[in-house]
Amino acid sequence: MAGSNGLHSFGRRYAHITGWGKALPDRIVTNQELEQIVDTTDEWIRSRTGIQQRYIAVDPRENAVTLGTRAAMAALDVADFPVSKLDLIICATSSPAHIFPSTGSLIQDALGAARAGAFDLSAACSGFVYAISIANSMIVAGQAESVLIIGTEVLSRLLDWSDRNTCVLFGDGAGAVLMQASPVPGGVLSTVLGSDGSGGDLLAVPAGGSSIPATLETVASGQHFIKMDGKAVFRFATRVMVEATREALDKAGMGIGDVDLMIPHQANERIIRSSMKQLDLPDDKVFINLYNYGNTSTASIPIALCEAIEQGRLHPNDNLVMVGFGAGLTWAATTVKWAVPGAREVPRWRYSQRQATYSLARVRSRLLRYSRQVENSLTSEEGDALGDVLAQRIEGWRKTREE
Repeated sequence: MAGSNGLHSFGRRYAHITGWGKALPDRIVTNQELEQIVDTTDEWIRSRTGIQQRYIAVDPRENAVTLGTRAAMAALDVADFPVSKLDLIICATSSPAHIFPSTGSLIQDALGAARAGAFDLSAACSGFVYAISIANSMIVAGQAESVLIIGTEVLSRLLDWSDRNTCVLFGDGAGAVLMQASPVPGGVLSTVLGSDGSGGDLLAVPAGGSSIPATLETVASGQHFIKMDGKAVFRFATRVMVEATREALDKAGMGIGDVDLMIPHQANERIIRSSMKQLDLPDDKVFINLYNYGNTSTASIPIALCEAIEQGRLHPNDNLVMVGFGAGLTWAATTVKWAVPGAREVPRWRYSQRQATYSLARVRSRLLRYSRQVENSLTSEEGDALGDVLAQRIEGWRKTREE
């Protein structure tokens, strides 16, 4: 068996991150702008959270699907990976485009990933690391060769813009990574997942589900907005961030001194500083970028990962820890042996080829929708026989397209 010398461990499979990307809305909202609409100040927000601005999706056409699709395309570009070979798409989100269909399925359609399974994962701000754990398990077990993980949020549409305790905290955005199977040791070394549902009321959107369906009363009383007990969440977060990090490192056979870079969930600078102080991890090993984005929930860690790579903070053989916490209550941590030097130069023609593939995906989607309309229209007795023949031909066409 090979160790850190880079030789292959025959018969074993490892899950490596090979691509990454992020996507953000165009509109930046500063603290000074928030001063105009809610009882707060730039100094109050900065001193309590560290946040200076956030991106907000003001265009009604922008949503978790469009942002997630853009981030996914960027990740596939970095990995120079054909979408036709994707096995699975996991979309972590707390602000899905719909209760169902899943946001993951709509992104799968937009990408044209015809052979990939797709689903949404709901673990709030811990969701991205939860997804890494699932993808790692699928790859190591031989159930998948490639898994696209997306964290995408439009939390601004779940905010009460008169509540200064929540509206100043959150932002919109998406981040994605591609994970691939490899015989080369490294990649995901350990994962830790946790949950305590007894604290579910501390951070929640009360209405809109089957427990409290939407009514005029729930809308009027603001029960479709995010509600949070900030002090309780702060105490919970500073505890579990430390515990989850230590447990993940222990499972990987490492200690704090082995960490080259820590990327925590970007919720609050005071939470991050307090947690890292307890871990005795120096500032130069902790990546923080919430100043410019606010809390983007499931997107915060992958967006931070993209920026860390852009800034040259990650190098081959570095030990990376990603840790998050969120509503549920949930928490998660993972250790990763980084392997990819950075974004590779991809031939321009390959990029153009992928763009053409995405354009064809849009055409394919429209044709499939049209074919269903044709099938549904053939309901008369005289049309039954013709409908059966046409349905068979359409099904054959679908299979040919997917192959």
